Amino acid sequence: MSYEKVKQAKHIKVGLKQTLKAIQRGEAKEVIIAQDADAHVIGQIQTACADHEVPVSFVDSKRELGKVSGIDVGAASVAIVE
Repeated sequence: MSYEKVKQAKHIKVGLKQTLKAIQRGEAKEVIIAQDADAHVIGQIQTACADHEVPVSFVDSKRELGKVSGIDVGAASVAIVE
């Protein structure tokens, strides 16, 4: 289901650094995190989302999240910024 949200979103930020920037700037409307990402990555994103009151959803696979985001490698996280 969250893969569909990413596919349908007009504007996204892909990856840890871009996701964290979008959260801190108040641009992120929702964040999608891959459950197979490293624990410290998940923790960083969840903390930032909690601090800025951004909703979080989880998906199973970094590879699939990267694929639906339009990149050829896995993505630990995606921020929907529309």
